[in-house]
Amino acid sequence: MANYPIILSQTKFTHRDTLQYPYEERGLQFGDGVYEVIRIYNGKYYLLEEHINRLFRSAEAVKIALPFTKDELTNLLNTLLQKNEVETDAKVYLQATRGSAPREHTFPEDVPANVYAYVTALSRNLEFLKNGVGTITKRDVRWENCYIKSLNLLPNVLAKQEAKEHGCYEAILHKDGFVTECSSSNVYLVRNGEIFTHPATNNILHGCVRIRVEQFAKKLGIPFNEEGFSVEDIALADELFLSSSTSEIMPIISVDGKTIADGKPGATTKQLQAEYEKDAVILPNQVTQTT
Repeated sequence: MANYPIILSQTKFTHRDTLQYPYEERGLQFGDGVYEVIRIYNGKYYLLEEHINRLFRSAEAVKIALPFTKDELTNLLNTLLQKNEVETDAKVYLQATRGSAPREHTFPEDVPANVYAYVTALSRNLEFLKNGVGTITKRDVRWENCYIKSLNLLPNVLAKQEAKEHGCYEAILHKDGFVTECSSSNVYLVRNGEIFTHPATNNILHGCVRIRVEQFAKKLGIPFNEEGFSVEDIALADELFLSSSTSEIMPIISVDGKTIADGKPGATTKQLQAEYEKDAVILPNQVTQTT
């Protein structure tokens, strides 16, 4: 695994081992912050503009003032890759909190946000992308503003951990009998050649890859319906798949131990994977060349 020692803190670059924040830090004590995970292929960002736009939307929603413009942040993130000499597949974790101040629920005054970003190596999971993954279902007990990519992820963490304990990749969340999304990804059902997924309301994260999935579907002439589907509909699905920056477009082949269709990634999912690889300019080890 690559070693990336240089991190971005505020608008400065420093070695990762030297970064320190006071223990009275609002992200640490309240989860009072927002974040993004940005994918890198062959040393280049994928969907960087979309991620930066969402970070600013999330920060505005929770009233955190970021210490830079979108263009300034873009330049800083590009410099982060250059300083770390990133040339392979990786990801950047970017976080902004309300800052460091004595612990009070109300916002501190005249306190700058704490912002940092760092690079981690991340290879594509070709086996899962090619063969698909298993999932479980869980009741969605999260708050009503999931469109904000906030640090308050405990329900997501617990759902993801339960999926792991069942030997599965993800947990499909549902509210009032209808599927919302997964613990760390958006989810889609394919039936009779059409894609169905939960509308982009406050109840789900508006995924950056989700935007691309809709665009790919329109390009391919595949109906893309922002219509919720029920847990019961899963058993009737021709295909299921999920999407996120780290999972890409991932086939789902089982839910709660029950096989979806023939238990293999479907034709629609493979078409979308091929479009993703072209869009992200993924050159080596392409999934669509190995299937």
